[in-house]
Amino acid sequence: MPTMGLPITGGPAADELTIGVALQIPQPWAGLLQRRREEFGDPQARAIPTHVTLLPPTAVPLLQVGQIQAHLAAVAAALTPFELRLEGTDTFRPVSPVVFVRVAQGGEGCDAAQRAVRTGPLQRDLTFPFHPHVTVAHHLDDAALDGAMAVLADFSASFVVDAFVMYEHGADGVWRPRERFDFGGPAA
Repeated sequence: MPTMGLPITGGPAADELTIGVALQIPQPWAGLLQRRREEFGDPQARAIPTHVTLLPPTAVPLLQVGQIQAHLAAVAAALTPFELRLEGTDTFRPVSPVVFVRVAQGGEGCDAAQRAVRTGPLQRDLTFPFHPHVTVAHHLDDAALDGAMAVLADFSASFVVDAFVMYEHGADGVWRPRERFDFGGPAA
């Protein structure tokens, strides 16, 4: 259930950077899901690009950013593009007040990517087991979460994933892409 929208406790120190690694959802679906997230009343809608999290918010030393970028480039070069199909909605309630669009196909590719990303300088444990998804409503009341589930129940999108992106969490609370890492293997 980790998402890049989770609050970051304490914030990074002056010599740290908070990053996340995610699969970007392409247009037109990214824009549509972001607009829907805004319509549902999610205050993080404009601060968090539409994505599937591979590495949740992680504070890293600024001095290690080059090493981390080299690690991510090597990981991406070893990955193969795969088909990702998003379909329908689900929720993490009652554990977490989240409604998401389900990954109906390509979950194995997402899992392989997140396991590879979370090695070397980015090795870390997860708070929750990995469950690929696209958050569309978070920390809203039950009525708003129920509405989000209903509105996007018939949502469907399919596309090829051929890269992941390292995001940086700005002091203004906005996640911005810092670098894209293209997969190196042939398409599956």
